[in-house]
Amino acid sequence: MTVKKTDKIWHNGAFKSWDDAQLHVVSHVVSYGSSVFEGIRCYHTTEGPAIFRLRDHMQRLRNSAHVYRMDPEFSLDELCDAATDLIRLNRMDSCYIRPMILRGYGDVGVNPFNCPIESYMACWEWNNPYLGEEAVHAGVDVCVSSWARSAPNTLPQMAKCAANYMNSQLIRMEAMLNGYVEGIALDVSGHVSEGSGENIFLVMDGAVITPPLENCVLPGITRHSVLTMCRDLDIPAVEQVVPREMLYLAEEVFFCGTAAEITPIRSIDKIRVGKGGRGTITRRIQDEFFGITSGTKSDTHGWLTHVRVDGGVPIDERVKVMSGKPANVPAGVPVGADIR
Repeated sequence: MTVKKTDKIWHNGAFKSWDDAQLHVVSHVVSYGSSVFEGIRCYHTTEGPAIFRLRDHMQRLRNSAHVYRMDPEFSLDELCDAATDLIRLNRMDSCYIRPMILRGYGDVGVNPFNCPIESYMACWEWNNPYLGEEAVHAGVDVCVSSWARSAPNTLPQMAKCAANYMNSQLIRMEAMLNGYVEGIALDVSGHVSEGSGENIFLVMDGAVITPPLENCVLPGITRHSVLTMCRDLDIPAVEQVVPREMLYLAEEVFFCGTAAEITPIRSIDKIRVGKGGRGTITRRIQDEFFGITSGTKSDTHGWLTHVRVDGGVPIDERVKVMSGKPANVPAGVPVGADIR
């Protein structure tokens, strides 16, 4: 996924040019992976751009930061406002949004307390399916990874921390080098956990099954959405421990996530899943998901935050509120003229 840069990035309550969003090479986050982040999608809808489950994502970001004792100075509402302003400033119709909270330049030791806590948010255009052009319709070929998810009480899996994704990189690289699109991780007990960057669901006897959080699973926003949509569609759905062999016996298997959306799995370890393509229940869930995110189906749960491209509170007034200073007075980074 190549990043196509946009005009502005939000940093600590102010907007700056993309190329000016830089960190020192010895910042704490570079050596120790001390950052938490989110991946959020803004979709083109019939009513203009709309962000999917914005408040839920930002709350998870704050939860992740809280676990690592790096609470940001910005409230949930301020982070949500920053996201909508960012999309408006960059004139995006649809995009991917990446908010981050990290430990910046300070001490060079492991102890992070003397390093400043910084907040960033970027967005960029993203039109290509995460796991391939045909993945959403035809499905993908995956494998069970030789790399397990982290053991309980090591790295907190309920926090979306950058350090956790070194494990994900090992899973993804191994899969791709062996000719697969993605890998499925087991937990330390050998039970199914998740993909390198996706939650996983199985369909057996007409019921949808996903591993519980205690199997080292990230509490995915899309995962929660799938469970909710199953209830709406009268599809039985449960969280239960999944032994590895259930992957081979399932009628359908699919990944879900902000990037993967709802992606069918057609084979695992070269064993065909079901009929080797997108199953009936997977299709029903896809249709509901893409209908909601496109605005062609009713958003009964209030998952979409529509972005007003014109009007609303002026962006420089929001900056003034967030920084506590006039918008044209520097607050560590340029603010005023740089955001117009």
